[in-house]
Amino acid sequence: MPIIPRWRSAILDQMRRKLGAAESAELPDDGLVAVGGALHPDLLEQAYRMGIFPWSSEPALTWWCPDPRAIFELASFRQPRSLRKRIRQSGWTFHLDRDFEGTIRRCAEPTADRPSTWITEDFVASYCELHQRGKAHSVEVCEGEEVVGGLYGVSMGGFFGGESMFRRRDDASKAALAHLISHLLSRGFTLLDAQVMNPHLANLGAIEISRAEFLRRLREALALPHTF
Repeated sequence: MPIIPRWRSAILDQMRRKLGAAESAELPDDGLVAVGGALHPDLLEQAYRMGIFPWSSEPALTWWCPDPRAIFELASFRQPRSLRKRIRQSGWTFHLDRDFEGTIRRCAEPTADRPSTWITEDFVASYCELHQRGKAHSVEVCEGEEVVGGLYGVSMGGFFGGESMFRRRDDASKAALAHLISHLLSRGFTLLDAQVMNPHLANLGAIEISRAEFLRRLREALALPHTF
């Protein structure tokens, strides 16, 4: 049996205690379940299986399971007609895992709306390792040879945890999301996590469900024998 480093065991214990509190309605709605540890790929995978994601490593790494939880309902998602027209007119092409590290680094770039980012070098390194393990994937939107939009996230069973997206053309991140959803449906996925609601996600069609409902659906999705 592999030996689990003490720091990783301590963080997992924090997570399990807080999730137990969530089931008894004692965990705050913001869902902070642990502080500390490191972005080791093994810990990341265990955390996602528990419905927990990391957010910011400066000054300390924090782990979250908020209530409510933002998701995209795969079965009822409808691509807006205006977006379909935009994709046709733009001549964009879509790719999966064409440039995972490049995509995560583009997501980390500051923008006018987001002058700083939580995607630090340790995030890049850890999620690239997850990608090498087949647990993290990206979508790229290309205009000719230029990547103009994309997203990345974590994939396990019938679950995809969206992490971040970027655009260098209007609607390119929307197009990446629509392509991702089409792909997930074709592979039999049942749950697309968007973590925390914001105006941009709401505009894209995300909805909120309770933490308890999310964790129930996560368990069902993880049990599915699907691959990305």
